[in-house]
Amino acid sequence: MKLVMDASCGIGFLMPDEQDTVSLAALKAMKASAETWVAAHWAVEVSNMLRHAEPKRITAAQSAALCAHALALEAEVHVDTETYRRAFSETLQLAKTHNLTVYDAAYLELAMRKGATLATKDKDLAKAAKASGVSLL
Repeated sequence: MKLVMDASCGIGFLMPDEQDTVSLAALKAMKASAETWVAAHWAVEVSNMLRHAEPKRITAAQSAALCAHALALEAEVHVDTETYRRAFSETLQLAKTHNLTVYDAAYLELAMRKGATLATKDKDLAKAAKASGVSLL
């Protein structure tokens, strides 16, 4: 199985109060050796989400531990280097077509290019994926 995981899904299994069936299914698939891909900006997005969770929802120590956990995933995920090259073409066009942020369109473009299932909690991205023939986790 090929899987593309967006930041909403990643934060979903990192943060206990964000866990849901999609996030946990993505983590389970990744641990079961699914070929898991993330866009080049995934770590920046997840890190930003953790930054905004502190200090309201998590402590600085918890944030540091979650960052370490996310970094440890490096062995289990492939970071797509084509994201950069396609941002000004296919990705931008997908963003315009589906009224998405370019950040989210990058995950859609990656899933389309890899023929992968998309793991997202984002409703607009999921709707665009369905419209584009991309399967959802």
